[in-house]
Amino acid sequence: MATTVRSGVRAGGDERAANAGRALVLASLIVAGTYFGSRILGALRSVAIAHAFGTSPELDAYNVGNSIPDVLFQIIAGATLASAFIPTYLQVRRKEGEDAGWRLASSVLNLVTLVTAMCAVVAFALAPRLIPLMAPGLGSAAGRGSEIQHLAVRLTRIMLGAPILFAASGMTSGILNARRRFFLSGLAPMLYNAAIIAGAVSYSAVFASRSLTWGVTLLAAATVAGAGAHLLVQLPGLVSVGMRYTPRIAIRNPALREVMLLMLPRMLGLAALQVDFLVSDYFAAQMGTGTISGLAYAWSLVLLPLALIGQAISTAIFPHLADQVAAEDPRAFRATLAQSLRVIVFLTIPATAGLAVLRVPIVALLLQHGNFGARSTHIVADALLFYSVGLAAQALIEILSRGFYALRDTRTPVSIALVSMALNIGFSLLLRGPLGYRGLALSISLAVTVEAALLFVLLRRRIGGLEGGALAWSALRAAAATWVMVVALAALMLWARDSALLADRRGIRYLFEVGVGVPLGVAAFALVAAISGASEIGLVLRLVRRREAS
Repeated sequence: MATTVRSGVRAGGDERAANAGRALVLASLIVAGTYFGSRILGALRSVAIAHAFGTSPELDAYNVGNSIPDVLFQIIAGATLASAFIPTYLQVRRKEGEDAGWRLASSVLNLVTLVTAMCAVVAFALAPRLIPLMAPGLGSAAGRGSEIQHLAVRLTRIMLGAPILFAASGMTSGILNARRRFFLSGLAPMLYNAAIIAGAVSYSAVFASRSLTWGVTLLAAATVAGAGAHLLVQLPGLVSVGMRYTPRIAIRNPALREVMLLMLPRMLGLAALQVDFLVSDYFAAQMGTGTISGLAYAWSLVLLPLALIGQAISTAIFPHLADQVAAEDPRAFRATLAQSLRVIVFLTIPATAGLAVLRVPIVALLLQHGNFGARSTHIVADALLFYSVGLAAQALIEILSRGFYALRDTRTPVSIALVSMALNIGFSLLLRGPLGYRGLALSISLAVTVEAALLFVLLRRRIGGLEGGALAWSALRAAAATWVMVVALAALMLWARDSALLADRRGIRYLFEVGVGVPLGVAAFALVAAISGASEIGLVLRLVRRREAS
């Protein structure tokens, strides 16, 4: 009888583990699908902007002008969503019930939106002083320093409406993600990108006779409209999960105070991350027209694999990690985290190599149209090469930092982020001379690599292990399969460049290299990985098949 009972318990536990595994895979697939759609639209956004504005001084003004609104949103709303709200909300809901959870959600939503609005008002007033400090050489290379500086100030003031909308929208995403609802929060960035695409295309197709200054002003207005769409599309999700909104901030609520205490160090960490990009803009503004925009284009291309792998998996996994901590199940927490790390490492290694090898045809095919010329292609492709060096580290930081947040520890990742910021500044000062703008991209990659390594070591020590041996084997199998993939891609590109059919048709050759190279690379990697017995692929396939059969 005892044996039968133990077997039943074990069978029940296995079934619960299988169900949890299937839920993780399903959530990851939903998030990855919406992230994929968002990043495809993000790439199309870059295409539309490149066609309309190239790497002009006016676009540099737009990118600098968008920096302050982006910093406000990332520091305030980003700190609340990722590190403070979801773990606290899940614990309150589990221990105190649904009503207490909704009171906390309402208070945090109201507080974050109010604080962001107040900061936006201050930034609006200080914009004329902030812009010259952020980009002192903006427009000088084109002999239009004062004009472009004033344009950046005006664009900043227009786009300061976006972070207020994003603050409310980001908290809405956090509420939906905490309730395991990922579709609408994944759809929201698509609408944001679509609005900006509409602004760029409208200028190219309808208003091209007007000045570029008028065009980037239209682009700034489209950015704010996209932020509004980002919020509106998610509101039905709050209705579907039965949110009971209250228009008040319960300052005396202990859970709200805990969220605030958790988010303060995270705000410092996100500020450090934003400083990395502000440092790049500061130095890039002194390196000639189009350098700021070139770095921005390159980073937007790196975001595609980063979003699909690191951000998608981490976003889907985070509520589960927080739940496992709230349920005091450290074994499940370690297993979930270790599995996520293995998959991220396994997928980012080939993604890094693919970006590096195909960088020129990718950039030329996507961006080299209209006002975007061959010189701009080389700037973006070179920056993309050095940004891609840090892709795996960036993806690992996404999940490792969330591991700390689930443990309600925001101080450790913040401390490491500050170290990374200091390293980036040091590397930038050291490398900007010999490598120029390439050194700015490489500096960020080197800094985040150190950050990821420190986070891994400290988190492994904190939770008592992260299956380091299995992670190393995942990396080795991925590296071996990637080597074969690179050889196949290199052979394809050499053949294309020597082919009489493609030699004098650069555009068709780029299309061939990307259109054939990407599936060829994926096939080569998957084949070698399967032959080597890579469990990462088999695990996902088994879980998906189980879900379909259930």
